Amino acid sequence: MMAPILNYFQENGPRFLVMLGAHIRVSLIALVLAVLIGIPAGFLCVRHPKSQKMITGLFSVLRVIPSLAILLLMVPLLGTGTAPAVVALVLLAVPPVLMNTVAGLETVPPFMLETADGLGMTGKQIWQKVRFPLAMPMILTGIKTAAVEIVASATLASKIGAGGLGDIIFAGIGLFKTELLLIGGVSVALLSLATGMLFAFLEQRTMKHRAA
Repeated sequence: MMAPILNYFQENGPRFLVMLGAHIRVSLIALVLAVLIGIPAGFLCVRHPKSQKMITGLFSVLRVIPSLAILLLMVPLLGTGTAPAVVALVLLAVPPVLMNTVAGLETVPPFMLETADGLGMTGKQIWQKVRFPLAMPMILTGIKTAAVEIVASATLASKIGAGGLGDIIFAGIGLFKTELLLIGGVSVALLSLATGMLFAFLEQRTMKHRAA
């Protein structure tokens, strides 16, 4: 089995790197947008509790919809290519970021808020210097979950013309070539693992800073 795999990389090395780059690019864009939506939405839920049930309920519904279903639903609206894939991946990734942001902000110890208020901090300063820094480890956990889900789900995005490592997997399925399935599957798994390790490192750094 190793011979066909090595032969693939010898003949298709540059093309593999292009697909890997496309996979990372789509995943990164989707993650950034999910963070830009999820964290402010989480802040809004905590700042205005009456809106929490509606916002979290909406994104909770989106989370239970299968990844492929969301991707295919985007095609009639946005066509094929990168744009519908990014939108679908953002919809999948916002819930963990949103939920963990809410949980992190709500679990800040009350005495910390009272102390900050007693020191004369304004409401804005308390949010910026107390609540968000203390909630950051949990927020990062949500971002890590979203990132891993995006990397895995981006594989399906090749079905709608977004490119990426999914092209190798679906080519393997179509051509009945086990080596292509292994190359694509292992590559996605390693990329997901690397993503998880990166955010685990960031979480550790945040916790050390918080303890200091």
